[in-house]
Amino acid sequence: MKPKDIRNMGKIERDEKIVELRRELMKQNAQVAAGTTPKSPGQIRTLKRTIAKILTEKQKEVRTQA
Repeated sequence: MKPKDIRNMGKIERDEKIVELRRELMKQNAQVAAGTTPKSPGQIRTLKRTIAKILTEKQKEVRTQA
């Protein structure tokens, strides 16, 4: 997900996306913990990065409002 797309999202939409991505990350981590190979090993890394990008943009928005 590109930073431009994240900036264009609303607050509620961003929060929903974070919840969705965290659920997906939890599923992927459960697969790894169970010993099965995930469909796409690079997806875990991508999920973590996307969550971090969204949280970073959210924090930037909070700082500019203060």
